[in-house]
Amino acid sequence: MDARELADALPDGVVVADADGAVVLVSGLAGRMLGVDPVASLGKPLGDVLTLSNTEGQTWAEANRPYDTLRTVTGTPEQAWLLPDGTEVLVVSTIRRPSLDADVDQVSISLRSGRGRKRLDRERSDLVATVAHELRSPLTGVKGFVQALLNRWDRLNDDQKKLMLKTVASDSDRLSRLIAELLDVARIDTGRLQLYPRASDATVLVTRVVESVRSATSRPIELDVSAGEDELEIHADPDKFTQVVTNLVENAVRHGDGVVTVSLGVRPDDPDQVLLVVEDRGEGIPAELRQRVFTKFWKHGARGGSGLGLYIVGGLTRAHSGSVAIADADGGGARIEVGWPRTDSSA
Repeated sequence: MDARELADALPDGVVVADADGAVVLVSGLAGRMLGVDPVASLGKPLGDVLTLSNTEGQTWAEANRPYDTLRTVTGTPEQAWLLPDGTEVLVVSTIRRPSLDADVDQVSISLRSGRGRKRLDRERSDLVATVAHELRSPLTGVKGFVQALLNRWDRLNDDQKKLMLKTVASDSDRLSRLIAELLDVARIDTGRLQLYPRASDATVLVTRVVESVRSATSRPIELDVSAGEDELEIHADPDKFTQVVTNLVENAVRHGDGVVTVSLGVRPDDPDQVLLVVEDRGEGIPAELRQRVFTKFWKHGARGGSGLGLYIVGGLTRAHSGSVAIADADGGGARIEVGWPRTDSSA
C-alpha cells in the first residue's frame, strides 16, 4: 500500500507539501473537500491547493506561515477554517524539520468536517437555554414574593405572609431538585455516578414513595404488591432506587390522567428480577417517540417538568444493570416497566 492509498484510508482529508512548498500528496477526501483534483494538484504551491479562508479573508498559508515560523514550532493546533463553498472544517498541521537548526522539509495538514462540532455547539447552546429557562421560572417567583414581603410587610396580615413564604419555600425546593437533577445528569454522562448498592426491601421503598406523592396530590394512586417480602428484596442503592420510583410516579401524576397504578412483583420471564410497573390513564406515549423519552430535556405536552426525570430513570436503572421500557397500559395511557436485579449481577 503506497502513501496515497494510506491517506485515502484515513477518516480525515490529508494534504502534504515538501520543503519547497509544493504539494506532494492530496488524499481523495481532501480533494473533494477542497474541490481540486488530487493528481492534478501535485507540484502546485500549497497556497493554491489549500484554498481555505477565515472570516477576515486570510488564507491558511498566509495566517500560519508554516515555512517562516519559529524553529521550535512543530505544528498548529486545531483551527476552524472555511472551504470555498463556505463549509466549516477543522484543520490541524504538523511542521517537520530534520533538526532545530534545519529548514522545514515537510508540512502535513489534516482536514476534518466541522459538522460534529457544530452539533455539539448547538447542543451546548440548547442546554444553556433550557437550564436558564428552568432556573428563571422559580427564581422569578422567589424574587417577586420576597420583594412584596419587603415592600408591604406592615400591610400584610399573617395569613398572607404565610402564603407567600410557603410559595417561596416551594420554589426553593423546585430549584434544589433541578440542581440535583442537573448534577445527576452530569455524573451519568461522565460515568462518575457513585453507587452504594446493598440488599434493600423494594416493598418498603416503593410504599414510602407512593405515600409521599399521595400526600402532595389529589390524584388517586394505587399500589399493588403481588409477591412476598423475601421475593422483593433487590440489590440497589436505596437512594437511587427511590429516586427512580419517585420520578416515575411523579411523571405519571403530572402527565397522565385518572388513577395512577404502581405494581411491584417478580418479573414473570426472569425470576432474578423484580418488576416495577407504573401506569396512568392519560394519552400514552406514541411508539415512534418512546426512544426519545429517555433523552435529556425531552418534553411532551404542556404540563411542565424539567425534561430530565426519565433520562435519570434510564441512567440510574442501567447503572444497576436493570432495564426500562415503555408500553401501552391496558386501559389506555402509558405503562413504564422497570426490571431491577434481585442480586448483584457483577458477582
